[in-house]
Amino acid sequence: MNDLTRHTHAKPRLAILHYAAPPTIGGVEATLAAHARLFARHGYPVKIIAGHGAPFDPHIPLEIIRDADSQSPRVLQINAELARGEVSPAFHALARELTRALTTALADCDLLIAHNALSLHKNLALTAALHALTGIHLIAWCHDFAWTDPQYAAALYPGSPWDLLRAPWANVTYVVVSRARQIELVKLWNAPGAITVIPPGIDPREFFNLAAPTAQWLAQFHLDDAAPLLILPARVTRRKQIERAIEIVAALRARGDAAQLVITGPLGAHNPANAAYWNELRELRRARGLEAFIIFLNEFGPVDDAVRRDLFLIADALLFPSAREGFGIPILEAALARLPIFCSDLAPFREIAREHAHYLAADASPAQIAQQIADTLTHDHAYQLKQRVLKNYSWEQIFVALIEPLVNKCFEIRARASLACPH
Repeated sequence: MNDLTRHTHAKPRLAILHYAAPPTIGGVEATLAAHARLFARHGYPVKIIAGHGAPFDPHIPLEIIRDADSQSPRVLQINAELARGEVSPAFHALARELTRALTTALADCDLLIAHNALSLHKNLALTAALHALTGIHLIAWCHDFAWTDPQYAAALYPGSPWDLLRAPWANVTYVVVSRARQIELVKLWNAPGAITVIPPGIDPREFFNLAAPTAQWLAQFHLDDAAPLLILPARVTRRKQIERAIEIVAALRARGDAAQLVITGPLGAHNPANAAYWNELRELRRARGLEAFIIFLNEFGPVDDAVRRDLFLIADALLFPSAREGFGIPILEAALARLPIFCSDLAPFREIAREHAHYLAADASPAQIAQQIADTLTHDHAYQLKQRVLKNYSWEQIFVALIEPLVNKCFEIRARASLACPH
């Protein structure tokens, strides 16, 4: 089976290279780990090649090539010579050894993603080794540039190997992490080039260290697609006026907002009439066509303290339209989570929140309250930025929209090149 035929039947086999892998802490190492997990999750054979690190995922093999590290004793000695402008026989010997080691490590791979090795001078022998590689398509993932950073000016010299960092390589796909870096690289090359911008991302589940049930429900109900995600932390009892919250969400969605509401509590335990109220709420939810957008968590499992905390962290606002309350613990919780608060105009709520909550007039219609919520969030910079981050910088979104198409395009380029130049 030739490479082009295999391309139609299998996903590309990937290696990701950097000086270090986790548990080393750094932005590049975090990006490398996220990329590897995304590829593995989507069924791509992937491994990491690094100078040092430790296995961090049972589905992602790690191969250590000690002198791929920027801090190995041999590399540090050669770097000291390079910092004086000396390119010694030791440099060329290490470059050859690294070429052989990489060739062996990449024998079962189609594509190599190399982070920073084509743009930084931290291990120029590794850069030279990559330049000598054949038979694999190279993706240069550039976070930083030695030649444009003033702090590195004294360590760079005209000629080889430093010039490997300042000009594009033939048959290499270049990726940068921001539009600003793209402009910087074009200026460095002094020529236009095909440079793809793919930013790093974030996984809210990992960032918030969500409890397992929260993470499951976040995915199951697509809560990170909500805009806004409202939380109503209350038991199902009539005085909580959950029907009013449902009508508010219906009005928000009628406006075109992707609103969702999560009600955290079970049926109130001390009033048999709550069962009838629960049935009324479910019928109202069905009648408004909101089965996918009004989530009663008591239908799916208990909400413990960890899950309740998680829900406050991921929500966009507290919606608390109770008819009567003696106090208002959810107001305190929302305040600690820095959530906008939309609540009934009750004396206990005003005692707690004073002018720092948005009070719902008793005679306001659901449409009026929906407008109040929408107007408030439109001018809430934190909410607007959060929505931008979820839309444009979640790892899953970045992978599906940018990383996967690029990798598959590179795989096709590699397959066609192999057909044109058979071994």
